[in-house]
Amino acid sequence: MNVQQAYNTWASSYDMVRNLTRDLEAQVLRAVLPPGSYAEVVELGCGTGKNTAWLAQRAHRLTAVDFSSEMLARAQAAPQPPHVRFQQADITQPWFWLTAPADLLTCSLILEHIQRLDVVFALAQMALRPGGLFYIGELHPFKQYQGSKARFDTAEGGVFELECYVHHISDFTESARRHGFSCQRLQEWFDDEHRAGTPRIVSFLFRREK
Repeated sequence: MNVQQAYNTWASSYDMVRNLTRDLEAQVLRAVLPPGSYAEVVELGCGTGKNTAWLAQRAHRLTAVDFSSEMLARAQAAPQPPHVRFQQADITQPWFWLTAPADLLTCSLILEHIQRLDVVFALAQMALRPGGLFYIGELHPFKQYQGSKARFDTAEGGVFELECYVHHISDFTESARRHGFSCQRLQEWFDDEHRAGTPRIVSFLFRREK
């Protein structure tokens, strides 16, 4: 199955099992975003809504986007304020669904499934107003070097590993630079703050400069 089919299959159990990467990234987003509210927010990779309700408190309008219809269905099943709308989309294609320039884009745990970062940064640059922020939280490449990748237990009792691509730290920062972003914050995050181990999450906060 492809990535979209895999997430559709995973959706029914996604919130029911322990997932250190998912849970740590949710903490990271809350720690990294500057305080205050944002007029127009786009959440890329909303999944089952682990960050949607929190982002909705910070946004005057929030568009929550995911590739998986089943993941979106679970996010939509939760009570949502009227200023939240959901959009199924492939974010490597033009964002025709965007109705106004965004003040904030968030991108959680999806870029490992996208081969060319330049495609996403180019679309993000067009979507953000000048000065807008682009948050990215991803599985750290050090974890990928050790063989970690998105996977889930199937109903048949096996484990399915999703197609993933390794993006090095400089791949993110150089793609950002090429598309007019400056890096405001780059941080690495560890399980239980155990900094002698391998970081699990890398986060970036970029600002659109031009």
